[in-house]
Amino acid sequence: MSIFKKIFSKEKKETLDKGLEKTKESVFSKLSRAVAGKSSVDADVLDELEEALITSDVGVKTTVKIIERIEARVSKDKYINTSELNKILQEEIAGLLEENNSVDQTDFSVPDTHKPHVIMVVGVNGVGKTTTIGKLAHQFKKAGKKVVLGAADTFRAAAVDQLIIWANRVGVPIVQQGMNADPASVAFDTLQSAVTQGADVVLIDTAGRLHNKVNLMNELTKIKRVMDKVVPDAPHEILLVLDGSTGQNAIEQCAQFTQATDVTSLALTKLDGTAKGGVVIGISDQFSIPVKYIGVGEGMEDLQVFNKMEFVDSLFSLK
Repeated sequence: MSIFKKIFSKEKKETLDKGLEKTKESVFSKLSRAVAGKSSVDADVLDELEEALITSDVGVKTTVKIIERIEARVSKDKYINTSELNKILQEEIAGLLEENNSVDQTDFSVPDTHKPHVIMVVGVNGVGKTTTIGKLAHQFKKAGKKVVLGAADTFRAAAVDQLIIWANRVGVPIVQQGMNADPASVAFDTLQSAVTQGADVVLIDTAGRLHNKVNLMNELTKIKRVMDKVVPDAPHEILLVLDGSTGQNAIEQCAQFTQATDVTSLALTKLDGTAKGGVVIGISDQFSIPVKYIGVGEGMEDLQVFNKMEFVDSLFSLK
């Protein structure tokens, strides 16, 4: 039985449940092995639980933190039945997410304190960055927002072409200058166009080459500088897109990007195809950057706002 109040619609919750199925099956099978033949939570059970969390890509640091919290509860209560372990683990993970800047959202909204709200999207090639931008554009438009896209990932012809396809599919305007154009110039033109059109949201796609962090840093700084000339304090948000199915790799990419630029929010994609959904917990804990969006399927509607309570509920709900 859930310990949380439902927030999402039934359909949205079912999509989330289905998207986290592989991770849930993995965690529960390991949890079942951990408590097999045991009546109380002892050191052996905690060792098994520790291994289960680490192999679910929660990460060593975060796992140690969770285990220490459970140990403290076991020590305080003296005797905890293994049947209670699932609920305790659920509560401790929810508590951890609560502490680490995760922002609960129920819809796709942006602050109305400035117009347009400019989101610069970063991430390495192959993580689903351009697709995430397309799906975000769809969701913002569906929420009644006027959206403009900027194709500033000009080092890959495929990135520009892919974003044009998404713009046409969603039915939103796009500003692009083709491959090899100056990314800062594209960003500048995009914001000018967005201001002229009275746009509510601007999504700027940028290159994500990590082989040279200094170049990446310089490029993103230049893009930010020219945008600020058109819209004060733009970008208002720097969204890092990570591929959840890469597990610890995603954590390493997050470390690299947070050193190169001021990442303010995260989107984790491809969680439906992996048993590594625990990475959401690890990343939220280690970087204290809000996870705002998660991808739990390929469809237009399968990019969801991240709600920690719904996420933990889906991860632990027993059918």
